[in-house]
Amino acid sequence: QTEHFTKALYGLLDEAFDNVHGIFLDPGTSMFETLATISAAEASIPVGGKCATLAAQVKHVAFYLDVLEKSVRTQQFEPQDWGKIWRETTSATPEEWETLKTQLRASYDRLKALIHDTTEWPSEREIGGAIAAIVHTAYHLGEIRQALCCIK
Repeated sequence: QTEHFTKALYGLLDEAFDNVHGIFLDPGTSMFETLATISAAEASIPVGGKCATLAAQVKHVAFYLDVLEKSVRTQQFEPQDWGKIWRETTSATPEEWETLKTQLRASYDRLKALIHDTTEWPSEREIGGAIAAIVHTAYHLGEIRQALCCIK
C-alpha cells in the first residue's frame, strides 16, 4: 500500500508544481508554469487592499514546504511565525524574483526526497502532512492565478 500511496502523492505533487495530468488542473496552469509567466514587477504588486504580493505567496509556499519537511524528518513540530513572510515580503527585484522561484524549486525537491525516503506512512500525521502539502500549494496557486487576472 505504501507504494501506491507514494505514487499517488508524486503524481499529485507533479501536477501541482510541474506537469498537469488533468487530475485537478487545466493544461499550462501548474505552479512553475504559472510563475514562468510572471515578471518581478508583477510579482511585486499587492493584489487588492489587504492582499499580499505574488512574491510573498511564493515565499510562503516555500516556507510551508520547508517547515513540513523539517518537522517530519525531526518529528519536532515547533510553532512558526506564519505571518512573518506576509509582513516582510512586499516586492522583488528581478534577481530576488528568480531567487524566490529557485528557493521554491529547492523546497519542492526536498519534499520529494522526503517522500522518497519514507518507507511507510505510520500515522495520520504523516499522511495528513503529505496531503496538506498538495492542498496548501493548490490553494496558493489558485490565489496566484486569481491575482494574475487583476494584474495582467
